[in-house]
Amino acid sequence: MAGESNEKRESNRKIKWLLGMGYWVQGFRCFPWLAVNFFLKDGLHVDSSSLQILLNSANLPMVAKPFYGVVSDSFYLFGQHRLPYIALGAILQAISWIAVAILSSSGISISTMTFYLLLGNLGASLVEVANDAIVAETSKQPTSTKRGKASSSGGLQSFVWMASSLGGVLGNLIGGIAIEKYSPQTMFLGFGVILIIQLLLTISVRERSLNLPKNNSNSGIKQQLAVLASALRKPEIAYPIAWLSVSYALVPVLTGTMFFYQTQALGIDSAVIGISKVFGQAGMLLWSAIYNKSLKSSSPRKVITGIQVTMAVFMVSDVLFVNKFYQQMGVPDSLYVVVFSGLLEVLLFFKMLPFSILIAQLCPPGCEGSLMAFVMSAIALAMIVGGYLGVVLASFVGVTGSDFSGLPRGLLIQATCTLIPLLCSSWIPDNMKPKVSKKDA
Repeated sequence: MAGESNEKRESNRKIKWLLGMGYWVQGFRCFPWLAVNFFLKDGLHVDSSSLQILLNSANLPMVAKPFYGVVSDSFYLFGQHRLPYIALGAILQAISWIAVAILSSSGISISTMTFYLLLGNLGASLVEVANDAIVAETSKQPTSTKRGKASSSGGLQSFVWMASSLGGVLGNLIGGIAIEKYSPQTMFLGFGVILIIQLLLTISVRERSLNLPKNNSNSGIKQQLAVLASALRKPEIAYPIAWLSVSYALVPVLTGTMFFYQTQALGIDSAVIGISKVFGQAGMLLWSAIYNKSLKSSSPRKVITGIQVTMAVFMVSDVLFVNKFYQQMGVPDSLYVVVFSGLLEVLLFFKMLPFSILIAQLCPPGCEGSLMAFVMSAIALAMIVGGYLGVVLASFVGVTGSDFSGLPRGLLIQATCTLIPLLCSSWIPDNMKPKVSKKDA
C-alpha cells in the first residue's frame, strides 16, 4: 500500500508539472500576440476592422477541436494517446512563430502572416485538447481519502487556471516592456524557444508514469463519435453548452475598435496597453483563488449569471469613459485603461472556470477529450461569430480608424446584447452534482 501511495504521489507530481507548464505556456501566448497586434497595425498598416477580422479568422483551427479530441481519444501513438498530441502541437507552434521571426519585415505579407497564425493556432488547439482531456480524466479518478469517490473539488482545474493566469500575467508584463525595446520578430523568436522547451519536457515524460485511465473504446473514430453524440444528447450537458455558446456569440466584440481608440484617438502608450493586460490577467489569477476558496460549492447558475451582469456593467462604464465622464472627474485615461479595460477584456473568461468544473463532472468516461474539445470548439466558434458581429456593429454605428463618434452607441448595444442570454439562464444547472442513473452506476 505504501508503494502504491508513493507511486500515486509521483504520478500526481508529474501531472502537475506537465499541466502546469502546458497551461502556463497557454497563458503566455499573449506575449507574442501582443506583438502581433502592434505588428499588424504599425508594420502592415492594417485598419481596425481588418485587424479584428484577421485575428478572429486566425482562431478558425480552434473550431475543429472536437475532431482533435475524437482522434486523441481513439488513436494511441507510440502507446500513448495524450502526450504525442501535446508534442505535435508544440512543434507546429514553434515552426510558425520561428518562421515569422526569421522572415524579413519586407518579406511578410498579410497572407503569409495569416497562414502562420493559423498554423500556430492549430498547434495550440492540439495542445489544449490534450491538456483539457488529461485534466478531465484526472479529476474523475477516485481519491484515497473519500472512499473511492471521484474527486469533484475542482482543485486541479483551479491549479491549471492559476498556471494559465500566471503565464498571462508574465506574458503581458514582459510583452508590454519588450514591445518598447525589441522588434515583434524578436518576441516571436523568444516564444518559439519557450515552445521548444515545452516540447523537450513533454517527450521526457512517459504517459505510463502518469497513471491516466485507459480508454476502453478501441472501435475508432466512429464509435468515439457515437459516444460523444450520446453525451451531447443529455440535457444536463447540452443545455449548459448551448447557453455558454449563445452568451459569447450574441455579444459583438469591439476589442479591435477599442485598441485603435486607445492607441490612435487617446495616444495611449503600448506599455500602458501591456500593463492593462497584466492587470486583467492578475484579476483572473485572483478570481481563481477566490473561486477555489469561497465559491466552489456555490450554484454555477448564480456565479455565471453574476459574471454576465458584471460584464454589462463594465461595458456601460466604457460608454462613460468614451464620453469623457471619468476624465472630467479627474481620472486619467491611462488609469482607466489599465484597471477597467484590463478587467473587461478577461471578464468573459471568468465563467469558464465554474463551467469547466461542471462539465468535467458531468462528462461520461471515455470521451473526456472529445467532450471538452467540443466545448472549447463551440466557444471558439461563438467568439469568432461575436468578433464578426463586432465588425458589423462598428460599421453600423459609423466607427472607423479615425472617427469614433459612434462608439458610445455601439458600446450600449454591446451591453444590451450581453444581458439577453440571462433570459435562458435556467439552462445552467443550479447545482454541481452530476446526475448518475442507476443504470450508469
